[in-house]
Amino acid sequence: MNDRIYTLTGRTGFLVAGTLIAVLLSFCTGPAAQMERTTWRAALKTDSGAEIPFNFSVTDSAGEMQLEIMNGTERFRVTDIRSVGDSVFIRMPLFDSDIRALLKGTALEGHWIKHLATKDVMMEFNAVPGDSARFRVAKETAPMNVAGKWAGIFTGKDGKDTSIAVGEFVQNGQKVTGTFLTTTGDYRFLEGAVSGRKLSLSCFDGSHAFLFTGDIGPDNKIGNGKFYSGLSSVDLWTATRDENAALPDAYSLTKLKPGFTKIDFSFPDLSGKKVSLSDERYRGKVVIIQFMGSWCPNCMDETAYLVPFYNKYKERGLEIIGLAYERFTDFKRAKANITQLKDHFGVNYELLATGYQNDKKEVARSVPALKEFLAFPTTILINRKGEVSRIHTGFSGPGTGKHYDEFITEFEKSVNDLLAEKPL
Repeated sequence: MNDRIYTLTGRTGFLVAGTLIAVLLSFCTGPAAQMERTTWRAALKTDSGAEIPFNFSVTDSAGEMQLEIMNGTERFRVTDIRSVGDSVFIRMPLFDSDIRALLKGTALEGHWIKHLATKDVMMEFNAVPGDSARFRVAKETAPMNVAGKWAGIFTGKDGKDTSIAVGEFVQNGQKVTGTFLTTTGDYRFLEGAVSGRKLSLSCFDGSHAFLFTGDIGPDNKIGNGKFYSGLSSVDLWTATRDENAALPDAYSLTKLKPGFTKIDFSFPDLSGKKVSLSDERYRGKVVIIQFMGSWCPNCMDETAYLVPFYNKYKERGLEIIGLAYERFTDFKRAKANITQLKDHFGVNYELLATGYQNDKKEVARSVPALKEFLAFPTTILINRKGEVSRIHTGFSGPGTGKHYDEFITEFEKSVNDLLAEKPL
């Protein structure tokens, strides 16, 4: 499992529910707030009172303050940090969210604001320096061990929405790292601990804030599980230790409607020019269609993989088109976020602003040949005849360890097989 480092600079300034947060935007006199250069423990509070903890470090680089959010082996670097008086403004990379806080003594108190299509969602945020603990646990000499593979079931609080997952964890003492894999993607780099019979895992990546808790039973089961996501979402989960637990084949889930062998679309690039698969650039080429959005962490993992992949294979007749489904349909606003993504990853394949929102039904409506659309990202492989060869649902990113490696091996073989076909 490789460490991942993201860097970005961005903008500041925001509205929450149409009202300026005056206390956080107050321009105070005196020297700018100085955060201690050390490891911090931060927490976000849900509306049910649960605390989603994470850690970050603050250091100097070339005379500028920078922050790295820690999740397992991932280091999520943030360079857009501004101080005005005792106010601190932290712009998250890629995902259109901010932390706005006041420095009270050495601690930070404020909010994390996530900018959605029609509203902003705000969670209470606090952080203290010099604390590398993620969860408060009493030291144990022989803690319960959750290392290995678990077959999980997630259920909505109404009991109607049920989905399967595979949990894979590594444990060192009381510290636990790993992830849950699902048919629509993984929960990226989770980190936590075992304390008594309680398992706790969390992740904050600038887009999502996750907390998983569960009780470890003596019968190789985890019960009473709760999964907190963002401000208000709470699902229930259980898991059973099962080294043979597996998900359905990711290439078997999304299909074309009967009678279709091709897909078609016409969407504008970032200059406003319409682009279609029938354009001369794509004729006789192997084309990868990436259904994605700048708000989607799994899509960012996939983009980080596809950029060097495209550079490696483009001279052999490979093209990639990224179809961006943003939280809003306004072209200028969508273009700003897509451009930010493009510049951050150095994307040199085509990115199109579809004009459709990140709703699964909207995606199916925008590309009518799809029978249904299940997840972002979804990736379609198109052969030199312009026909759909395979459709891959979701993305097993670097947080999934060997599953990421297995995806790369199979994906590259599929593309190489298509490139080996004779051009028209």
